[in-house]
Amino acid sequence: MNKICFLTASLLLGLSFAGALHAQDKQPNPAIGNAERKAVIESLARQLQANYVFPDVAKQLTTALESKQAKGDYASANTADSFAKALTQDLRDIGKDGHFVVGYDPDFHPPAAHAAVPGKAELAQQRQEVASFSFGIQRVERLPGNVGYLEIRQFGPTAMVGAAYSSAMTILAGTDALIIDLRRNGGGEPNSVAYLLSHFFVEGDERHLNDIYTRPDNTTRQYWTNPSVGVHYTKPVYVLTSARTFSGGEECAYDFQTQKRATLVGETTGGGANPGDPVALGHGFAAFIPNGRAINPVTHTNWEHVGVKPDIAVAAAKAQQTAYVAILDTLLSNATDADQREELKHDLANAEKGESDPPNYLPPR
Repeated sequence: MNKICFLTASLLLGLSFAGALHAQDKQPNPAIGNAERKAVIESLARQLQANYVFPDVAKQLTTALESKQAKGDYASANTADSFAKALTQDLRDIGKDGHFVVGYDPDFHPPAAHAAVPGKAELAQQRQEVASFSFGIQRVERLPGNVGYLEIRQFGPTAMVGAAYSSAMTILAGTDALIIDLRRNGGGEPNSVAYLLSHFFVEGDERHLNDIYTRPDNTTRQYWTNPSVGVHYTKPVYVLTSARTFSGGEECAYDFQTQKRATLVGETTGGGANPGDPVALGHGFAAFIPNGRAINPVTHTNWEHVGVKPDIAVAAAKAQQTAYVAILDTLLSNATDADQREELKHDLANAEKGESDPPNYLPPR
């Protein structure tokens, strides 16, 4: 994949803008002078005032950055990488918004506001990129005790990942409970979050999950479950979270929680609820500026700054075991068949010890 489309494709995959920028290990890191730093900050200030979702905070940021530049606070940031990191840190510290990122990529071009519809070749390349990340799905598994496990790392474009979500849910449809692992999910498309959640309500039960207000066009878009999905999973669901869970991953957990459809287990999430878009700043620099904010229709607020708080708070490393033990304990309590109860007792004992039976590859005797 050429560098011109690297960030755009990374965003298509649901990867964070920060990760997209820093994933380029061989990215040039030229020296920069005061004139370039001043020009980049002036460009950044214009973009903030035009696009950042909170205009009053945009003014504070502009004043602070220009003041720091005038005082020479960025003089030691004399390479592209060090300057980008300094700006990112100041934007996050002053603006209290973890979505802010500044990076250096001289070949980056932000998506045009009225870009032409991608051709067949470009769409095929995009699909291949998404497929190479297994559509954001890291693991689909049936655990002992007939418990499903689904790990999703990112939410790519619905047109490219929706079928994979439905396929995963078809595989897991016969399980008695499901664990959804979002501990390493950094975000992605809200449409895809809604599409995934569409599988967890009975047919005909359409839910209003989220709204996103966007400042540049002063519009609010609603996100609802999709009634056309084929699998409707009605068994218990547990969602795993960590401090690393961010943005769209947090929305997924928050939607499950506010719709009272899952039990959240793990850590309070990162606290980023303001989506946005990448912009070019000139001199090879680019920034991700949050231009919108999520508004949950149940709470009328979101998880910005505070994160999504789990129902069962445990260290992220213990979240899967905690959820799994809770599920098996409930299944055992409800089981009436003697053989099933014995199997569940065995599985629960292993789960409590953090163990599982190794596969037996010996031929039967």
